[in-house]
Amino acid sequence: MGIFTRFKDIVSANINSMLDKAEDPEKMIKLMIQEMEDTLVEIKASCASAMATKSRVTRALDDVQFRVDDWSNKARLAVSKGREDLAREALAEKRVFADEVERLEKEISQLEGIVAKYQSDISQLEEKLANARKKHQVLIQRHTQAQKRHKAQSVIRKNDNVDAFARFDAFENRIERMEADADLVNAKARPALEDEFAKLEGDESLENELAALKAELENKESK
Repeated sequence: MGIFTRFKDIVSANINSMLDKAEDPEKMIKLMIQEMEDTLVEIKASCASAMATKSRVTRALDDVQFRVDDWSNKARLAVSKGREDLAREALAEKRVFADEVERLEKEISQLEGIVAKYQSDISQLEEKLANARKKHQVLIQRHTQAQKRHKAQSVIRKNDNVDAFARFDAFENRIERMEADADLVNAKARPALEDEFAKLEGDESLENELAALKAELENKESK
């Protein structure tokens, strides 16, 4: 597993942890960016080290390859001079260095693969880091809106149950009872008021009737 792959796992774990703890989103994103920057420095240092090792091994390969060519030339010289014994020894030395060439070539191939992987990780991480910096404020706003929506949905879910509706119905019934009681009090008050006015009207009628009788008697006496 490469450094960048491990880094992605670490960042994902930190994101989940900070979200669970309701960490400040801006603080969370800044921490993520800082982790990316630190990891980028680490990967670049590792890549530079691998490239330096590759350069050293390449120089060693050049030196060993020179020795292979040198012993090959010596073997030819010995053969041309009729010294097969020396030619055999030269070829034996050549084989030793040829084996070393093969080993170094494999090591260089492995180092090239490591460097290529580092460079790929660096490229990916630099792209992620650039995007994170660009989306800094956007991510904060999205996180804030997500929290608000989550809170709103929690309230809705909390109130969206039988007990909540039962309490609402009970409250509505209570208001209806209060309105009915108010109507009843008003109904009791109104007849009493009407009775008073009816009494006043009755008294006035009696007075009018009494005045009429008095007038009738006075007319009879005057005759």
